[in-house]
Amino acid sequence: MLQEADTAVVHLTASAVNQLNNLLRKKGNPNLYLRVGVKGGGCSGLSYVMSFEETPTERDHVFEQDGIRLLVDKKSAKFLEGVELDYTVKNLLEGGWKWSNPNASRSCGCGTSFTPK
Repeated sequence: MLQEADTAVVHLTASAVNQLNNLLRKKGNPNLYLRVGVKGGGCSGLSYVMSFEETPTERDHVFEQDGIRLLVDKKSAKFLEGVELDYTVKNLLEGGWKWSNPNASRSCGCGTSFTPK
């Protein structure tokens, strides 16, 4: 059974919410969910993944923050609990998505993968 209104696994900063709203507007479908998860790979063991999807599955935690509907599969949730996702536009080289993960023992230099504790 689909679990609506689960406890938030990932926290979005105001800047991340703004960027996601921009992306949803460009896609022309404000009802899409943002799927956040991890997969094996990357230079530190696990890589972060994000995609837009139309429908949750039975294996998803479903929650909403500031109008953004999020999905995290149960397997990824244990690695993402307490993560803060930010979006910066500092400059062309340093901007983009920034993950702050309290479950990481180390992260790669580019910040897209991590080694779990």
